[in-house]
Amino acid sequence: MVALKTMNMEGVEQSAVEASDTVFDVVVSETLVHDVVVGLMASLRQGTHKTKERAEVAGGGQKPYRQKGTGRARRGSIRDPLLRGGGTIFGPRPRSYKPGTTVSMKRKALSGLLSDRTRSERLCVLDVMRIDEPKTKTVVTMLNNVAPERRRTLLVTAEYHPALLLSSRNIPDVKVRTAAEVNALDVIHATHVVLQKDAVSKLEERLS
Repeated sequence: MVALKTMNMEGVEQSAVEASDTVFDVVVSETLVHDVVVGLMASLRQGTHKTKERAEVAGGGQKPYRQKGTGRARRGSIRDPLLRGGGTIFGPRPRSYKPGTTVSMKRKALSGLLSDRTRSERLCVLDVMRIDEPKTKTVVTMLNNVAPERRRTLLVTAEYHPALLLSSRNIPDVKVRTAAEVNALDVIHATHVVLQKDAVSKLEERLS
């Protein structure tokens, strides 16, 4: 077991939370993390890019000018890729960017990044999160108390939290994720990770 630093919304340190060392105290290779992060970034691409090839360009049913006597090249079609308005040679086609990373790889990478944030003291647990109504000032004050030197902060909740989402959407560099949807890309982009206390057990259940 590993002890996670725990604080309340006022920034006062509380009793440490015991967490599984298989999630918050593991060592994962940088190569694995790199492959998973690149795969997650690639999966965000739509892959709908497309250009028209020679056979798909409109026109070209008649020879543009006669074969001989004009002093120009022997053009058989205005759809020639060498002409303006013609087809594109080897242009992009619709394709899938779905990565080849497995679920096991994603879990190991996420556990490794959470462990790294724990060892570097850039991860803490929020003892009680009292946000009953959407109010940006409440979240800003909480973050200033919990992570005063924050740049990019990731808030991980146990369940979907509408009031927190509405309160944080106007705060720069603050991202909210549930324990079920957070991934390695979210963690690697964050300089500080704040976990809701109930989210710790959710992450252990998901990643152990």
